[in-house]
Amino acid sequence: MAEREIVLSSEGKKNLEEELNHLKLVRRREVAERIKSAREFGDLSENAEYEDAKNEQAFVEGRILSLEKILRHAKVINDGLKNPEVVSVGCTVTVKDLERGQVNEYTIVGAHEADPFRKRISMDSPVGKALLGQKPGAVISVMVPAGSFKYEVVAITA
Repeated sequence: MAEREIVLSSEGKKNLEEELNHLKLVRRREVAERIKSAREFGDLSENAEYEDAKNEQAFVEGRILSLEKILRHAKVINDGLKNPEVVSVGCTVTVKDLERGQVNEYTIVGAHEADPFRKRISMDSPVGKALLGQKPGAVISVMVPAGSFKYEVVAITA
């Protein structure tokens, strides 16, 4: 089965690489020290500190494997090639909610960089999918779990 390409911005790739390096160079050592220290408490079968450290080690190693896989299949968006006339991955789009009159700005990113609290929405989300390929002035309808929304694309920034 072919692995799926993972879309990342250059900033997103850099952040994931930094996290991976931190996990490998810092967290692994810290967890190993915790395990070593917890072993000194004696009986491992009733040692909560040891059990907690082993669980943390499993989490760190799992995250390392996950990050390595993401980076292995990453396709970096070339920030310099974005077209400000059409909504595409990596651009920031200003939309107006036609029912409420609210204006919001979203950056369209790959799923691994999505962060709704920072207004970074996935290209695979309902809103992201509906916005891709649109031009300023376009009106789109989007069905989301909270209901249906109508947005007008006001502006696009590459």
